[in-house]
Amino acid sequence: MTTVVLLESDAAMPESQSSSSQPLIPEKLVAILKSDIDSRRIEDGMHRLASCGKIFESFDPSAENAAAFLGTLAQWCDIGYGEPELVKRLIATYGRKSRLKLTVSDYIHVHLAEGMVAMAEEMLDTAIDHFDIVQKLANDISAWDVTAVVCHWMARCQRKKGQYESALKYITRAREVQQAHGHVQNEGPARVLECLIFFERGDRKHAVNKLREAETILSGTDDHITLGNIQTTYGRILQRELRYGQAIKHYEKAIQHFQKCEWKFGNIGRALVDMSFTRLLMARHLRQTIEAFPERTQKSGRKGPTRAALVKELSNLHQIIFTDLDRAGEIYKEHLSVRGIGRVHLIRGHLYLERGELNLAAEEGTNAYHSAESRQDRILMGSARNLQCMVENASVEEEVEGWASHAVASQDYARDAVELASDTQDRRLLASAYTWYGLTLSNAFFNQRDRAREAMDRAAEYLESSVRDHLWEDFQRLRKRLMEDSALEPKLLQWASGEIGGKSFRQLGEDFADLVIPRIWIQEKKKVSRVAARLTISSRKVRRVLVRLGLLEAEPHLADEPSKSVENKGLPRSRGRVRTIIKLRAPHR
Repeated sequence: MTTVVLLESDAAMPESQSSSSQPLIPEKLVAILKSDIDSRRIEDGMHRLASCGKIFESFDPSAENAAAFLGTLAQWCDIGYGEPELVKRLIATYGRKSRLKLTVSDYIHVHLAEGMVAMAEEMLDTAIDHFDIVQKLANDISAWDVTAVVCHWMARCQRKKGQYESALKYITRAREVQQAHGHVQNEGPARVLECLIFFERGDRKHAVNKLREAETILSGTDDHITLGNIQTTYGRILQRELRYGQAIKHYEKAIQHFQKCEWKFGNIGRALVDMSFTRLLMARHLRQTIEAFPERTQKSGRKGPTRAALVKELSNLHQIIFTDLDRAGEIYKEHLSVRGIGRVHLIRGHLYLERGELNLAAEEGTNAYHSAESRQDRILMGSARNLQCMVENASVEEEVEGWASHAVASQDYARDAVELASDTQDRRLLASAYTWYGLTLSNAFFNQRDRAREAMDRAAEYLESSVRDHLWEDFQRLRKRLMEDSALEPKLLQWASGEIGGKSFRQLGEDFADLVIPRIWIQEKKKVSRVAARLTISSRKVRRVLVRLGLLEAEPHLADEPSKSVENKGLPRSRGRVRTIIKLRAPHR
């Protein structure tokens, strides 16, 4: 039997030059493949593995260095070589009898490979069980190289589960081991993961410092996967700072890096999803700008884009998001990622909600939850339940048929979201879940303001006060609603006890009108005629109150004038306080 010839530049002889059906696995091959990882010589390692076809085809678990090769191959598969199925197939050759004959070192490598496959298949608890065994045994025999790898992978699993404190402990240990043995370049991926953990804990400053260190370390390597991950992390940080345009540029840079690696397409899908979420936030701000757009901008001589131009831009932005999500979905189906597919459903659901297409939003929320449930992904499950809660609340505010059932469903989803979020240390998910639990408890159906205030207080514990993004806006909506209600109650109680402050009956009537008419106006979709009919008073009196409170323009002949929709295909219909339909008034003649 002949051995694979190992050259300085090549890990193994090409398949055509090997006459053996069962080649041996030279120790030097394993050593060089490990060295390529330590020095982040990614292309070199990939080419060496591409020359090992005979080893893959005739893998013998009893061969010398077989387990060490399997463990090293698992690390390369995680970096991007091939698919986990290759490692899974080689693991299957280890039957019960062959496992009994393994040395401790070989046993460690087999479990390391099994843990990697479970991690790749998003079976995180199973992966953690394997890594626990590996870590204990590696410590017993002082296998520092294995300790560095398994601590890194354990940190990734804990992060995905939302256990950031545990993840930080493991990644710190991985970096300490790598640093102690002079593997500076191999610290790069660990630093990126450490940065993500700091970022998700709300420590952006520390995260940016770690990220810059990693970028400096890896700038001279061909590790395009990690370099791309650095760019996506920059994108997430900039998105949190509301610098959406810059965030998108970094996502685009990340995709350019990922495209240089023919082995790892799943990362492109993740970058597309992250970029889609950033564009979704841009769309939300653009929609708010359109809704606040002055009705007669052109007549006032104010320069800037017309409302019609902004509406068209919003529609185009929605289309870009749909296209990118479709592309990401195709990538995730080909290179299976349950979490990736779930995130596509989740963001598409939020986009449908933004557009007011509630049935489609509900369907996407259900799909996202089912995807996450299949892997017990608590973060994604909680996010999906939160989306479903938002959709049901929108149905309540729009008084969709089955109003009461939508209200009950909103509370069920809100409770689930809070429970799932509480199993994690994801502060943003916790903030959003408690905020929407408060919005649900304080909606028109439940009106449980005391419990809503408790939820609001819990949400405040997790919000970053310096970040004024969509979570902050939702929280402010809850806060404003509860403040308005708390301000109303004392005044009514004062009147009920006869404390009128020397006001005449007519003045009290005006004060009461100021309290009641604006609220009914909101309930009646801001239609003056409907408020007048409901209260059996004149439309003129309704207008007069609204104008005095600054809620309506002074021109009475425009206040109730019918409006014409702009050409806005794909734009939403009204969703009360969640969504206001975008219209242009007919020109006054």
